[in-house]
Amino acid sequence: MTTRTATTTGIAMTTRTTSRRSLLAAAVAAPAGAVGASLLTSTPAAAVTPSGAHAVVDWTDIALAAGVTAYAGEAPQARVVSIAGTEYLQLRGRISCDFAVDSPLGTLPATIRPPKTTRGVCPRNNDTGVNSTRVEAETSGRIMVYDPQAANKATWIQLDSFSSVLR
Repeated sequence: MTTRTATTTGIAMTTRTTSRRSLLAAAVAAPAGAVGASLLTSTPAAAVTPSGAHAVVDWTDIALAAGVTAYAGEAPQARVVSIAGTEYLQLRGRISCDFAVDSPLGTLPATIRPPKTTRGVCPRNNDTGVNSTRVEAETSGRIMVYDPQAANKATWIQLDSFSSVLR
C-alpha cells in the first residue's frame, strides 16, 4: 500500500492506493485463511459435492460408436446431477477417433435420456487453429460430434468440460 499526502487549498488529504500484486496476494490468501486448512492437504475438488447438489444418476459408461476408442484410464462416462433443483448432464473421459464429418460418438446409458437435445463444446486436437467441437446428446441417447471436416479431422475429444442443463 502506498500513502500519499496532498494539499489542496491548504487542507492536507491522505490518499491510499493498493498495488495489484498486494490485492492478488490478499485474494489468494483470504480463502485459505477462511478455511483454516492447508491447500496441500485439502480434499480434491472432484471429491467434494457442493451443498445442495446430489447425483440423480451416478457415473455410467457410454457405449462407444464403431471406430471410437477410449484413452486408457479415461473411459467416457455420463451422469446426471441436481444442483439447487436444476438437473445437468455431465460427461467425462477422452476418446480417440478419426472424424472427418459429423459423426456419432456413442450412446448414453438407458438410465439417461435427455428430454430435449442438449449441447456443449468440448476440446479436441488443435488442427488449423480449431481446438473445440460441438457435442450433442439427443433424446434417443445418441451422442453426436459436429463440425469436423476432411481437411480438419478430429482425432481426439476431451469430454470433461461438457455440462448442460437438462431440466
